This record gives sequence, structure tokens and C-alpha cells, in this order.
Amino acid sequence: MAEILEHLFGSKSRSRLLRFFVLNPRKEISLKDLKKKMNIDGRRIRGDINALRKIDFIIESSRKKEKCYILNEAFPYYIELRNLFIKANTHPQCKGLKRINEIGRIKLVMISGIFLNYDKSRLDILVVCDDMSRTKLLKAIDVIEAEIGKEVRYMAMTSEELNYRLDMMDRFLIDFLGSPNDVVINKVPKLQKFIFNLQK
Repeated sequence: MAEILEHLFGSKSRSRLLRFFVLNPRKEISLKDLKKKMNIDGRRIRGDINALRKIDFIIESSRKKEKCYILNEAFPYYIELRNLFIKANTHPQCKGLKRINEIGRIKLVMISGIFLNYDKSRLDILVVCDDMSRTKLLKAIDVIEAEIGKEVRYMAMTSEELNYRLDMMDRFLIDFLGSPNDVVINKVPKLQKFIFNLQK
């Protein structure tokens, strides 16, 4: 789906910009922050921003002598684009999720929230990993956020911490496990039975 959108909208950078503004309609952002968030080359992003301004997709303003941009919610195809990008963010469309495999000895990856179009979830990704590299985890999250155009709410923990939280019936974790979610990787034998008992 991501490749289709890139072809439809001309380039990866244009697709990412459209997605960001559509999924963050009231967020005003500077060019510098956009480049950082979207991981896009500076020259390309300027051209794409100008093209989007020409069709009144975004509105330009100034904040502390810095140009900022925000979605024009009166844009005629805003709702259609929003529905398209929400559909494109769902698992397994999001390629960036594969980067999670590189952060250590993965035991569990579960997704909800933005990946399942479930607004009530307080968490998008749950990761259980031993010998975890925090640097690689943060890089993976950055890649995912650049791809989907929205901030990702995640929780990462070790196997030991997961077992402790399950034994303590941690409310936040229990709510997540009991809500709509998808299991991407599961190497925690007792978890499936635990979730089954929750749903009885």
C-alpha cells in the first residue's frame, strides 16, 4: 500500500508529507521539524511543500520569524485522504515494524491503536525483549513514525518485567491485552492462555 501511495502522489516524500498533515490536522509545524520527523532531504521537501501550498492543501504562517505549515481542513478531499491513509497504516502494511526485530532477543510484539484503527487504545506497540538496545529501539520507532506520519505510543520491557506485571495484574497491561490487538511475534508460552482467561 505504501508503494501505491508513493506512485499516486509522486514520491515517498510527498506521500509522507500528505500523510503527516492529514493524520495531524491541527498540528502547526516548521520546515526544520518536518525534515527531522519525516527523514526527508531538505531540497525535496521544499519543492513538495510549495506544490502542496499551490493546491491549498496546507496553509503557511509565520512563528518567531520561522515559516510554519498546517493542514487546510477545508481541502475538498481531506476526508477521502484521511480514510486512505488510516487504511494504509494498518498492519501488515507498515514495513517499519520489521525494524523491531533488530533491537535484541524479541519475545513479544503486539500492536493496537493506530495500526488497527482503534482510537481507544492508549498503546500502539507493546515490545518484550531481552538484551534490548535502547538506541536501536528508538531508531526503529523513529522509522515507524516517519512512515506512518504520526507519533507512536509504545511500551518496552524485559521478560522478567512482563512476568512481574502479569503476576501483579498490572491494570495498564491488562487493559491492553484485553482490548483489540494483533500479535506480531509471541515467544511467551503462557501469554496466550493468560489472554484467553482474560476474555472469558
